[in-house]
Amino acid sequence: LRRWPPTAPESAQRTGRRELNKMHVDLDRMCHLVVLAIENCVTAFKEQDYELARDIIHGDKQINDVERSIEAKCLSLILKQQPVASDLRDVSTALKVVTDLERIGDQSADIAELILEMKEMDSFLMIGHIQDMAKIATKMVKEALDAFHQHDLKHALEVKKMDIKMDELFDQVKEDIIQMIKESNDKGDLTINFLMIAKYFERIGDHVVNICEWIEFNQTGKLNNTRLI
Repeated sequence: LRRWPPTAPESAQRTGRRELNKMHVDLDRMCHLVVLAIENCVTAFKEQDYELARDIIHGDKQINDVERSIEAKCLSLILKQQPVASDLRDVSTALKVVTDLERIGDQSADIAELILEMKEMDSFLMIGHIQDMAKIATKMVKEALDAFHQHDLKHALEVKKMDIKMDELFDQVKEDIIQMIKESNDKGDLTINFLMIAKYFERIGDHVVNICEWIEFNQTGKLNNTRLI
């Protein structure tokens, strides 16, 4: 017969499972907000949509708020519930992943602020490699989060390799900017903004790589071939 009410260990286990589910709900929400931020960032850049750029900046606070909520839930689970090894990996992974997600949100907002400074007509079309970086950044974020939700280590490792192309494009952007300066000396501020935007996209790629590495940790307990849990 099933005991009722449940014993203390059973009750604690159920409470821990509920808290873990709540954490995952918040994590799903943060993933959605970050994907939306990077997608809007790309659209704002391509279409010179200054209103959308402002929305990205204002939306960054919402991402930060969700991050704090997830961190609080994770710390509560660790301190009060003493999760088993597999759940502890989930909680530890969430704590690390939200840090990278928050930084991707910050960098999307940083790009949006630079877009607002770029009022010159057709300036967004001057360096095509930045648009290529934006496409890859968006693809990397989406696919890494898909791999994270599906616990798909193989997919995560494939996404990680995409950062090589991102780094190559960043080098091409730097060459484009050098050529632009040679052709015209009156675009100093614009070229700096281009370089900063490209750097932020490159950093988004780096944070995606971090997320992929934490997926590997979640599945194997190892990080960079070192067992942690």
